[in-house]
Parts: sequence; structure tokens; C-alpha cells
Amino acid sequence: MSKKPALQRKKRLLIVDDHPMMRQGLSQLVGAEPDLVMCGEAANAEEAIDAIRSSRPDLVLADISLPGKNGLELIKDFQAIQPDLPVLVISMHDESLYAERVLRAGGRGYIMKQEGAQKLMAAIRQVLNGKIYVSEKISAYILEAMSGRRAAAENSSLEKLSDREFEVFQLIGQCKSSRDIAEQLHLSIKTVDVHRTNIKAKLKLKSAAELVGFATRWAEAQASSPSGPSK
Repeated sequence: MSKKPALQRKKRLLIVDDHPMMRQGLSQLVGAEPDLVMCGEAANAEEAIDAIRSSRPDLVLADISLPGKNGLELIKDFQAIQPDLPVLVISMHDESLYAERVLRAGGRGYIMKQEGAQKLMAAIRQVLNGKIYVSEKISAYILEAMSGRRAAAENSSLEKLSDREFEVFQLIGQCKSSRDIAEQLHLSIKTVDVHRTNIKAKLKLKSAAELVGFATRWAEAQASSPSGPSK
């Protein structure tokens, strides 16, 4: 009498997104797959960390814009708790600005929210199989950077900012003061002002007013376009 093959354990996914409808849609999509199962969901960084500790997922699907904590810093927190935990970022923000940062932070992939369900499932399975997922455009972009062929002009844009500087830049674009930024990021006002000075230098801006204007226009462009502004 032949033995029945052992049932393969379903891969457990955790969703981190502050929009309930997005979490619901992803849950339904994952739930329809025979080899995947939802093990939890979280609306913010604190809930996400608690969920990882309690449910030990095989993959996290995370937005990069979360209340209270930048998604890049959260990915680093995930790695500290569960070093081999893969994270696939699903975001509305321009991949040319964020995908490389996500990979540097320890994420395993980046896909934009406007992509269809078929591409999303392909990305999920690719990351679960131990590979990295980015679009063909970003893959070529990163390879050009590694080979040294990326244009020097591109390297003078926002990508020259560190992750923390980029986070401060985003908050400046939301018209937050140094005090507000310091409170949100749990930094001293002096540290925030040092970041502002470094940002001005890297973006070749002459004054605080120029920095605020540039950051505000960038933030408005991000909000008005689902794929974000061009570089």
C-alpha cells in the first residue's frame, strides 16, 4: 500500500499596512492561494514587531509609509528580531527613489501598488524562493550602478542622501519643524539641524528656505502622482 505524500506546510504571510482596505485586499488575494496563509496583520510598526515575535511569519508584506516609523527603519528592526525574515515592500512611492534603499536596508523586494495581482503573486513567490524581486527597470538601474556606468548627474540627486537624511527630507516636505521632526524620530533638535545642513549641502541648496521649498514641491509631486515624480 503506497503512502500518501506529506502535505506541504503553507507559507505564513504577515501584512503591514495602515490602510484597512489594502490589508483586506491582500488577505483575500493570499487566502485564495492553496500554499499560502495569512498569519496576521498590522497597521503600524509597534503592531508589526509584536506580530513577528508572536507568529514568526515566512514573509512580511509591508508598506514603506507607516504612522510613527519609517518603513526603512522598520525593515532593519525586523532583521534584528528575525535575521532571515524576508520582507517584500508594496508601496505607492516611486520605485526609482525607494527600491534600492529597501534592498540596502535588508528588504528582499519592492513592487508598486498599481501592479496587478498576477505580478504581485509572482513577486511573493520569487521572494519566498530566496530571490530578490524588483522591476526590470530597477534591476537594470542597479546593475548599471554596480558596473559604474550610471550617469554622474543621477548620483547628485536624492539618492545621495542617507536613509535618515531622506527621512528628514520627507518630513521637511510635510512642513514639519526641526522640533516636530526631532520628536517624531526620537532625535535631538541639534541632530535634526545637522541632518538639514547635510541635506542642503548634498542637494546644493543655499538656504533653509530653498530646502523647504524643494522638499515641499517634491512631497506635492509624490502625492499627486501614483508613480511619483521623475528624477
